Amino acid sequence: MKTPQGLQALIDDGVIDEVLRPLKSGKEAAVYVVRSGGEVRCAKVYKDMAQRSFQQRVQYQEGRKVRGSREARAVGKASKYGRRQQEAAWKNTEVDALYQLRAAGVRVPEPFGYFHGVLVMELVTDAEGFSAPRLGEVELTPPQALEFHSVLMRQVVRMLCCGLIHGDLSAYNVLVGPDGPIVIDFPQVVSAGGNNAARAMLLRDVNNLTASLGRWAPELLDTWYGEEMWALFQAGALQPETELTGEFEPDESTVDLDSVRHAINDAREEALIRQQGREAAEEAEA
Repeated sequence: MKTPQGLQALIDDGVIDEVLRPLKSGKEAAVYVVRSGGEVRCAKVYKDMAQRSFQQRVQYQEGRKVRGSREARAVGKASKYGRRQQEAAWKNTEVDALYQLRAAGVRVPEPFGYFHGVLVMELVTDAEGFSAPRLGEVELTPPQALEFHSVLMRQVVRMLCCGLIHGDLSAYNVLVGPDGPIVIDFPQVVSAGGNNAARAMLLRDVNNLTASLGRWAPELLDTWYGEEMWALFQAGALQPETELTGEFEPDESTVDLDSVRHAINDAREEALIRQQGREAAEEAEA
């Protein structure tokens, strides 16, 4: 295939040998299957700010650190230099998160480096060696759904123990490999301690996964893992291997349980809308 413009510099520098095929294109980036040193990997080419359609960037960026005082002032003033710095920081966010989470034992693709604005990382495959399907594209038995939910809740806990929340987690940001689910796509990763919307985003992430897997194991719909995690995190009692029960006793004097249930339903609808948007984008790229 014709080499995409964003990958030519990597070929010129010998980082990758050739581009094999496009893998997917979304609102944040386009991903290609590439060959590098005899290994098949994937390369994620981030789209420039003008090309991206992702909304509510400010909410996600709250709490992220800017490298220097000059850069921080420029970002605050929204100058041209500041916007460039903000764009560079946005593109580095996923790279930094992947290295941090991989080191912490979270099930994420292995990163191999960041070159000319392109992230080169492990290509997650299925048992036959083909690109792994997304969780939202596979049919599961009830036991499989329960097992996958347990594995994913552990990943969310480990992320939270690193001070991070995925921020856009759903069945379409999880790949199903031979050994179980792998979490992908971290450009929207949120600081758990520095973002005022952190709790809401954590609950949305957990509710998205629970709603999807609850199709196969309906008993999951009566669990409260997100609330349990956040309460333990706030109390400083959450550890990477903390055993969760999925049970939580909210303070009914201050919590509107009906609103919580509505939020779960909203999460389900939002996951469907997001998937429809991804499919429309992929059809447009085809």
